[in-house]
Formats: sequence, C-alpha cells, structure tokens
Amino acid sequence: MWLILAFMSAALLGCYDSLKKQALKDNAVIPVLFLNTLFSSLIFLPFILLSGTTDVLDGTVFHTASGGWEMHKYIILKALIVLSSWILGYFGMKHLPLTIVGPINATRPVMVLVGALLFFGERLNLWQWIGVFLAVASFILLSRSGKKEGIDFKHDHWIYMIVGAALLGAISGLYDKYLMAPVESGGVGLDRMMVQSWYNIYQCFMMALMLWLLWWPKHTQTTPFHWSWSILGVSLFLSTADFMYFYSLSLPDAMISIVSMIRRGSVIVSFLFGALFFREKNLKAKAFDLALVLLGMIFLYIGSK
Repeated sequence: MWLILAFMSAALLGCYDSLKKQALKDNAVIPVLFLNTLFSSLIFLPFILLSGTTDVLDGTVFHTASGGWEMHKYIILKALIVLSSWILGYFGMKHLPLTIVGPINATRPVMVLVGALLFFGERLNLWQWIGVFLAVASFILLSRSGKKEGIDFKHDHWIYMIVGAALLGAISGLYDKYLMAPVESGGVGLDRMMVQSWYNIYQCFMMALMLWLLWWPKHTQTTPFHWSWSILGVSLFLSTADFMYFYSLSLPDAMISIVSMIRRGSVIVSFLFGALFFREKNLKAKAFDLALVLLGMIFLYIGSK
C-alpha cells in the first residue's frame, strides 16, 4: 500500500512542478509562494477544526490530532526547512528550464542516502554506491547540456538555488521519518495529518511576514504580480501529493529511502511537460542525463531491498 501511495504522490508531484513553472512565468515569486501556502492552509484548516470540535473525522485518514508546544516546536522547524527549500526552488525554477530543474531535483534520494550514511550510521552496499556514482555522473553531464543554453553550473546562482533547494528537501525527508517514527523506535511519533496541516499554516504566516516586509515595500520596482489559475492548481496538486506521501510514511514498514526515490520519479512527468508545453531545447542530451538519474534510482532501489 505504501508503495502505491508513493507512486501516486510522484505523478501528482510532477504535475505540481509543471504548474509551478507556469505560475512563475513573468510573475513575482513571493506573492505566488504566499498564495500557495495560503491555499494549502485553507485546504487543511477544516480538518483541524472538525477534528478538534467534533467526532465526524474520528477513525478516518483525515483526523488531525491536537498537541501542545512539545509537538508544535518540531512542526515549526519542519515549516522552516520546507519553506527555505521552496523559496530557493521557486526562484531557481523561475529562471531555469524545467528540463534542467527536474533532473537536479531527482538527485534528492542520493542526498537522503548520504544523510542516512552520515547521521544514522547506515552503510552503503555496492548497488547503492553504483546508484550514487550514476547520479553524480548525470549531474556532470547535465552541466554540459546546460552550457549549450548558456547556463554555467559553476557560476550560475540560480543553479546554486536549485541545488540548495534539493539539499534542504532531502533534509526535510529525513526529518519527516524522524517526526513520524514511533517513540520506541527513536522518533517523535507525531500524527501525519497534524504535521501536514500545521506546517502549511505556519508557512503561511511566515510568508505573510515576508510579503509585508520584503516584497510589498518595493513591489512597484520589481516584477509585478498577476493572477493565474495555475497558482491554485499548485496548491491542490501539492497538498494531495503530500497527503499521500505522509500517509505512505506513516504505514508500517515504509522506507523513507524507497519513498524518496519513487517521489523523484515525478521528474518524468515534469520533463514531458517541459518538452511538450514549454518547448524547451536540447532535449536529447537532457533525456540521456535523465535516464542516468533514473537508472541510478533503480540501483538504489535494488540496493535498499
């Protein structure tokens, strides 16, 4: 069951990335991100209210547990990590081709694996090392493909932002497993709906502050904001994809390394969108780079079984 949910989450995540690219086209980043967090919060707010005041959702997958500061402090940290990743990712995606961003994001499972190696004392086997090597090779080849479009991976700060977003995303993935792992297994044991609902709300307040302090005072001098229905689509697809992701992680025997790898399969969907709808260039070389990333994920999957 957790594998099926992970694959469904991956497909929705690919649509989310594609809509995000469309929403950011010639648009101001901070208000788009604020609205995404606002709509996501509004999606989950009814579950919080119904769970806290009625018994309608008791025993369902939408029931949201309540808790005090001891629990919410962990969720606030989760919100800070994710929002930092999103800010870097949104700015990077606005200025880079989707067919460049997708394969870079697809290296997150390697980062998760390295994180597990460094922080949880895990040891990589031969299959996993081959997967890591293929991911590194694909990144090098992708940098060469980017040069044909005038993107220098060594000096392009948008590339650094996407890499930073991917790194923070990997940290968030490791943190998710810690948050929802049972206390007896060394985790915090938080309710998955509580995590997803409240971290969206905390992010919304954080983005409102950024909107007020950073963007609004200078909004007439920067890229103007315009409404697009794709902004609402971003929130809907992301919220559904994350719901399936958190639900998957909460199930017994779910493995964060495998779930993270499957989720990165979303790059196939976003790559197709970049090719078909955004008419991006140099697709043959990028498709080979993407194939290496996916092959690396297969090796990681085999090594993790």
